[in-house]
Amino acid sequence: MPVVFFFTEKDDVKNYFKEYFMAHCIVPAAEKILDKEFKVLDKGFVRLVDYYGSDQRIIQAARVSYGEGTKSVSQDEALIDYLIRQNHTSPFEQVVFTFHLKMPIFIARQWMRHRMGRMNEMSGRLSVMKEEFYIPSIENMDPQVKDKLERALTPLEPEEARAIQKDFEKGQKKSYESYKSLIEKGLAREIARINLPLSLYTEFYWQMDLNNLFRFLKLRLDSHAQLEMREYAKVILDLIRKVCPLAVSSFENTILNAVSFNGEEIEALRKVMAGQDNPLKGKKLDRLLTKFKTGQQL
Repeated sequence: MPVVFFFTEKDDVKNYFKEYFMAHCIVPAAEKILDKEFKVLDKGFVRLVDYYGSDQRIIQAARVSYGEGTKSVSQDEALIDYLIRQNHTSPFEQVVFTFHLKMPIFIARQWMRHRMGRMNEMSGRLSVMKEEFYIPSIENMDPQVKDKLERALTPLEPEEARAIQKDFEKGQKKSYESYKSLIEKGLAREIARINLPLSLYTEFYWQMDLNNLFRFLKLRLDSHAQLEMREYAKVILDLIRKVCPLAVSSFENTILNAVSFNGEEIEALRKVMAGQDNPLKGKKLDRLLTKFKTGQQL
């Protein structure tokens, strides 16, 4: 038989179901950084435009599933940690961020691989692109690693790096002069732009929920991600920490700074802990030991 509730005032309803009401979340630390530009690379930035939700929104959303829920900060922290450990992701999707980003086109094209984000980018068809190009700093002028798809960790000699910077500047200046000349001759902007290089800066608004943002950060803060991409990811991590400090702390401990082990590795660890010999040999053993030494997923 259904249960019927009778309330005389609206506040009576709210008080009865107060555990599940989710009013607009205001986080003082987040309010202080809204709309502020945080510089990245030579001319780029990240700006937190808006946020929806906080740690409390995650907790309230989880309480719908888990009943009355928790009452203290320590219990809230434990609940968030439990949700992340158990991969209960839907409460984290209740928190949403909107960013204004300025970055080189070659980074923006990697950014778009994260399809759960919603994006609106500056249009080269509707506006004239600014003469703003990315030039790597001398310490980030790294050579290619032979037989690998990544850059070396040791930069070029300063003199060689400065010469390359000048080559960048020369090519970028020439391409932009050609672009402006074509526009002045009356060529359509959408055609005139096609010869501009990937180092050109673009801007866009980007929105993503916290669950998918954690997935983004796990990939883009990894040491294998491109250096320029990592710089943007670092700033975003710092910004969302202001909004959801408990969730970010748990993410860092449980996901970002953690590694996983496959079945063979787990079995090997069990045998080692039992005082038996490690059954792994060769590259398999090297991968296991490297995970322990570096904390990196291989």
